[in-house]
Amino acid sequence: MEKRTLIYRLSFLWNGFDPTLALILFGLVVVGSITFLSASSGTVISWVEQARNVSMACGILWLTSRIPPKWLEKISLWVYLIGIALLLGVASFGLIKKGARRWLNIGIVIQPSEVMKIGMPMMLAWYFQKREGFIKQWDFLVALLFLILPTVLIARQPDLGTAILVFAAGLYVIILAGLPWKFILPFLILGLLGICLIVIFGDSFCAKGVSWPILQSYQQHRICTLLDPSSDPLGKGFHTLQSMIAIGSGGFMGKGWMQGTQTHLEFIPEKHTDFIFAVYSEEFGLIGNIILLILFFLLIKRGLQIAASAPNLFTRLLGGSVTLIFFTYAFVNMAMVSGMLPVVGVPLPFISYGGTALVTLGLGAGILMSIHRHRRLVQT
Repeated sequence: MEKRTLIYRLSFLWNGFDPTLALILFGLVVVGSITFLSASSGTVISWVEQARNVSMACGILWLTSRIPPKWLEKISLWVYLIGIALLLGVASFGLIKKGARRWLNIGIVIQPSEVMKIGMPMMLAWYFQKREGFIKQWDFLVALLFLILPTVLIARQPDLGTAILVFAAGLYVIILAGLPWKFILPFLILGLLGICLIVIFGDSFCAKGVSWPILQSYQQHRICTLLDPSSDPLGKGFHTLQSMIAIGSGGFMGKGWMQGTQTHLEFIPEKHTDFIFAVYSEEFGLIGNIILLILFFLLIKRGLQIAASAPNLFTRLLGGSVTLIFFTYAFVNMAMVSGMLPVVGVPLPFISYGGTALVTLGLGAGILMSIHRHRRLVQT
């Protein structure tokens, strides 16, 4: 009886949690912890730091799940405006590390671009909620302007990976709000045309050292490395080549936990952050990758189900965007590590080491939990 009473008293900690989503997230965190322990070569301190980061993310998730979506809607505009102000502060007097100006010291060092990963979809979901029933074509143009401003500020830091994620988060909201296909198709065609031109002429441009329009030199080098990693095997192509070797050497069943040679002989760079998927693939093989893909598929499926059953337009757009951001994280990271996309700083969600990124992911998962917890049988 005492045990039941204690459990009953503590039940408020998980009341309203979606058990399916919680179980999927738990599975990803377990996979991430096991892989990170191998990637960090059994270093206890590093693993303790990651455990602290996961705990922070879980705390943020729990707190956010308790916040009613109507409160999130009320603060959306302020979150966006504060995020823009912080990005302008970074551009003016931000801290420079490794040649990039991405951080701001306000008593504590923060990376304001991370705020916009959630602030951007919140803002656009709030905007379309206000325009519900009266959405015109020019509203999509206004939303695009809201989206372009932080994307440009982040890309100029430079931080292409985060800029892609912020842009994708906002674009998902615009598309889910009903952007007509006649506006989507031209951009898809231009994108495919650009990819074809890069594939056809990219090698010759790279060999001749021709300067590409729009792209900065380091971005051009990344694309050249993607087209032919062997052109600079000990330099810019090293990351891609070594990660591809690790993935291929894992085979069907993998080499076993803590047995990855590429990993433990220090051939994989950034093996506990952006390239942790290469570590996982080498040690758990194709079977492990299938399990991981299933977990991400279930995460996205459950997130979209929560968004579809949300009570109003704001929560549907926000829930859908957050879920698709999880997809973008996973797709971009796996494609990058596999040599199908240029190397950008995008972690594998709930797997890679990180503090700010894990907190952002925990915030996104908490929003989904909040939408599920505060749903209503009669939608308004």
